[in-house]
Amino acid sequence: MLRLGLLSFLAVAVPAFGADAKPNIVVILADDLGYGDVKCLNPDGKIPTPNLDKLATAGMTFTDASTPSGVCSPTRYGLITGRYAWRSKLKSGVLGGLSPRLIEPGRVTVAQLLKDHGYHTACFGKWHLGMDWQRKPGAKLTELGIEPRGQVFNVEYDKPIRNGPNAVGFDTYFGISASLDMVPYTFITNDKVAANPTEDRDFPLMLGKEGGGRCRMGPAAPGFQAENVLPELTKQAVAYIGERAKAKTPFFVYMPLASPHTPILPTKDWQGKTGLNPYGDFVAATDAAVGEVLAALKRNGLDDNTLVIFTSDNGCSPQADFPELKKHGHNPNYVFRGNKADIYEGGHRVPFLVRWPGHVKAGSKSDRIVCLTDILATCAEVSGAKVPDTVGEDSISFAGAWKSEKPARTGIITHSINGSFAVREGKWKLCLCPGSGGWSAPRPGSKGENGLPAIQLFDLEADIGEKTNLQDKYPDIVAKLTKSLEKWVADGRSTPGKAQPNTTPVNIRKKK
Repeated sequence: MLRLGLLSFLAVAVPAFGADAKPNIVVILADDLGYGDVKCLNPDGKIPTPNLDKLATAGMTFTDASTPSGVCSPTRYGLITGRYAWRSKLKSGVLGGLSPRLIEPGRVTVAQLLKDHGYHTACFGKWHLGMDWQRKPGAKLTELGIEPRGQVFNVEYDKPIRNGPNAVGFDTYFGISASLDMVPYTFITNDKVAANPTEDRDFPLMLGKEGGGRCRMGPAAPGFQAENVLPELTKQAVAYIGERAKAKTPFFVYMPLASPHTPILPTKDWQGKTGLNPYGDFVAATDAAVGEVLAALKRNGLDDNTLVIFTSDNGCSPQADFPELKKHGHNPNYVFRGNKADIYEGGHRVPFLVRWPGHVKAGSKSDRIVCLTDILATCAEVSGAKVPDTVGEDSISFAGAWKSEKPARTGIITHSINGSFAVREGKWKLCLCPGSGGWSAPRPGSKGENGLPAIQLFDLEADIGEKTNLQDKYPDIVAKLTKSLEKWVADGRSTPGKAQPNTTPVNIRKKK
C-alpha cells in the first residue's frame, strides 16, 4: 500500500497568534503545475526545483492537498473566497479573459478580510475571476465561458475596468486578466491596461512546436511577449516586498502565476536547461521565480515574520506533452490517475508547501486533508481576524497541523471541468460520474464511458491510482458519502456554523 506522507511533525513551541504578532503572508499559486513536478514530492522526477525543495526543508509539506476543482477559475474562486465555486453561477468550465466579475457583490475575500484587519494587500499575476470591461455600444461578451473570436474586439480597452481585483480587497494589482493563452495580451495595473492592445496576435502553445497549436488570436499590446510575463510578475512582486519592508503594517501578497500553463514559453536563458522539453524548462523557471520572491523576503529581513504558502491551481495539463516527458522518466502527475480537468486525483492533488519560521517545524510533513479553500481561514487565524458565518463557508484553518492538533477537516468536495462531483471522507472517495469528468479516458460521452457504473468508489489508502471501483461492494459507504455531500450542498457550507442558503441551484448528479 502506497503511503504518500506520514504525519511526521512533532509538537513545537508555537508563539501565540494575534494582533500583536501579525505575520506578513505570501501565497504563491502556480498554474497547471503537477504534484510530480516538484522534486521533493517526487524523488524520481527529472525537473530540478531547488527553491521549492528548500521551502519544503524549511517548513511543512502537505502530502494530501487538493484543489476544489480540476481547472483554473473555480479553484481561484475557492482560494479567494473560501467557498466552493459550484455555489456560485459557475457550475462548470472556466471564465474567459473578458468575462465579467464572478465574485458576488458584497462577498468578503481573504484580501478584504485581511485588509479590514490592518493589512496592505497586493495581487501580482493571473486573475481569471472576471472583471467588468467597458463594452462597445451594443456589443456582447460571454459571461460564463471563454469568449469566441467574434467578441474579442467588443471592448473599449483604453477605458477603466470596473470590479477587478481592487474591488474585492486588493490595494494593488498588476497582472493579466486570465490564462496567458486568452485575450487580451496586455498587462493590467489596478483598473487600467498598461498598454492599449491595438494589435491582433497569438503565440505558439509550446516553444518549438509550431504545429502543436496556437493560443487564441486576439488583441495584444505592442511589444507584449508571453515569455516576459513570468519575469515581469516576479519583478513587480519583489519590488513590492522591498517597498513594504519599510512600512509598519503587515502585508498580504497573492501571486497567481501564469506558468507553467500554456503558452509554454520559457525565456531564452531557461531554454534547454532541463534536457526534457520546454515544459520542463518552464517549471524550472517557475521554481526560480519562487526563489526570487523568497530571496526578497530574506534580503529585507522579513523571513521570520512571513508565512509563505506555495501550491498549484490543479494538476498538470496534457499540453505538457506527457509522452515526451515519459520518455525521460518524468510523470508530472506522479502516481495519480488522470490530469488537469479530471475528477481523479491527477486533476486536483497538488503540491502544498508552508513555511513560517518559529511556528512551522522545519522539514515536517502532514498527511491531513487540506483544500485550497482553507487558505482564507488559515490566514484569518494567524492574523487574529474573525471569520463571520457568511464568509469562507468551505474554509477550515490548517494551522492545527503545525500546532500538532487533531485534523479539523474530515471531508472535501472536488469538482471536474464538466461539473461532476466527488466527495472524500478519510480514505474513501466517491465520484458521481462514470468516467473522468474531464480530459483523460474515459471522457464524458465517450464510447469508453458507455456501460460503466454511474458512480465510482475508491479506497485511496489501498488504491491511490484509483484503478478499482468498489461501489458495488460497499453500498453503505456510498450512502454515507452521498448523505454528507447532500448535507454540505443543502447547508450552503461544509464547515461548522449557521447554514447559508445557496444562491443558485446545485445539481450533484450530472445528466448523461
